[in-house]
Amino acid sequence: MNEDSAVTTLIDSEAAYNSDLGSAFQGDSRELLEQLPDNSIDLIVTSPPFALQHKKEYGNESQEGYNDWFMEFVPEVRRVLQPHGSFVVEIGGAFKQGYPERSPYQFQLLNRLVDPDEGGMHLAQDFYWYNPAKLPNPIEWVNVRKIRVTDAVTHIWWLTPEINKDSAVEEGEHPHPEANNQRVLQEYSDSQKQLMESGEFNDGKRSSGWNIDSEAFANDNDGSIPDNLLEGFQSGDILDRLDEFSAKEFLEMVSNEDIGDLSAGEMLRMLGMGGNTADNVIEASNTASNTHYLKMCREFDVDSHPARFPRQIPEFFVDFLTPNPPYDDWEQGALDRPVVLDIFAGSNITGQIAEQKGRYWMAFEKEQKYLDASQFRFLTEEEIRKRYNSDQSDFGDFATLSED
Repeated sequence: MNEDSAVTTLIDSEAAYNSDLGSAFQGDSRELLEQLPDNSIDLIVTSPPFALQHKKEYGNESQEGYNDWFMEFVPEVRRVLQPHGSFVVEIGGAFKQGYPERSPYQFQLLNRLVDPDEGGMHLAQDFYWYNPAKLPNPIEWVNVRKIRVTDAVTHIWWLTPEINKDSAVEEGEHPHPEANNQRVLQEYSDSQKQLMESGEFNDGKRSSGWNIDSEAFANDNDGSIPDNLLEGFQSGDILDRLDEFSAKEFLEMVSNEDIGDLSAGEMLRMLGMGGNTADNVIEASNTASNTHYLKMCREFDVDSHPARFPRQIPEFFVDFLTPNPPYDDWEQGALDRPVVLDIFAGSNITGQIAEQKGRYWMAFEKEQKYLDASQFRFLTEEEIRKRYNSDQSDFGDFATLSED
């Protein structure tokens, strides 16, 4: 695609492809990690194959050997991370084979990760991905015998090699240079500040002047928007309480939405005013079917990765755990801006998000076909058509992409 990016200076292997800010590499992450210098990565965000009952086409370890397999990556992960760096792992649960009993494998793994004599990591905080569109699995226990409910929440662990007890925010607006993994990212808009000053916005309780988090509200309205609140939005009375920019931004965000279908929490979160979802819960449905990546996979008859991150997960953690550009005074990392790595890259949504956010990125992926397809995230449809060799029956390896 492009010439070598800056991150290729950190590794001996040749990149499978490059973008303006990052590079993707094919191979076993255990071996690729060994090539990176000490303290060269600022953030690792990844979703490894889970310890599921059945073998998936993208490869996954059995429940019995999963934790031993995963721990093989950890010494190198810890070595390559900056002291302020973070290791974010999304890891789903599983039922035991043939029984309606949950496997505790991911909790046992967490214990090993934070064991000073083994993983040596620190658990900074636990997060949860709530997928309201999650399908029942396994169907035997959820839909057939109805003795379990749909498993709609996946654990995400934020780990770090070191914990800094100092405040992450100086009195100015810049994060504390020694505590990037302890950043306090709550930045208030003018409208939020006005509400807090008036006593109508209680940040400690994450509620607002409309008391959307109260038990009475939940019971009386069954989670829906009450008529007076809905009428207030539709008439513009509530929007009048916000600064001009916030109101305009909100109207643009809901221009394609039926405002009556939004929950109170969704509406207020769109306004940047909190809501009734805890901050360490990321709500995202992984049901997108018409993204650029998927459309190009269908167009060129290429296998898309079957277990993709929703973009909200890497987006949240890239924003949360790395500073925003410009990086004129960036002196914290191995390069002149933060480096984000995904060691189980799959379709490389992490790299795409990092690129969009102005960070450097690296992607490690063992399966060649998924790495091939992940290029689509960095090419326009016109560029793909120009580069694609129509004489080949399969998109195949990179030889089928013309650089003309």
